[in-house]
Amino acid sequence: MFEIIVFIALVLAIVIAIILVLAMTKPDAFRVERAAAINAPSEKIFALIDDFHQWGSWSPWEGRDPAMKRSFEGPARGNGAIYAWEGNKNVGTGRMEILRAVPSSTIVIKLDFIKPFEAHNTAEFTLLPQGGATTVTWAMHGPASFMHRTMQVFMNLDRMIGKDFEAGLANLKKVAES
Repeated sequence: MFEIIVFIALVLAIVIAIILVLAMTKPDAFRVERAAAINAPSEKIFALIDDFHQWGSWSPWEGRDPAMKRSFEGPARGNGAIYAWEGNKNVGTGRMEILRAVPSSTIVIKLDFIKPFEAHNTAEFTLLPQGGATTVTWAMHGPASFMHRTMQVFMNLDRMIGKDFEAGLANLKKVAES
């Protein structure tokens, strides 16, 4: 019986060691990016992103918790505008602040997640007019702590967040083109 316990402990130690080694091979920063062509002028799209009050019409996370608590601080739009939320396990708790808004071209947002995991990232929207359409690129980047790198052994962050960005851009396209 003692040999079985020792064997199980050894196997568990080996598995944990493999996971930790794999986590150490992951990069210490991440970037997720998606883009979409939207048949609308950049000014119209910019107004939907630059005003956190408008995010309810297109954000892929807004419908995941109907009871989510939202608060807004600072200016209504642009530099210094703040949006905070507190919701269920599907949306967590966090805060966004627009750090830089260049009309019709760029919005940079400081993104702080508090729950379920603390993380501090940057989100960027870039709008590039092309004829009658606008290419909108949504990116998020930030540091990857050792805990986040360990989680990446089991899940693909780009695929997980990327599908939300794709859904959000599709929603943004639908709203901007209507």
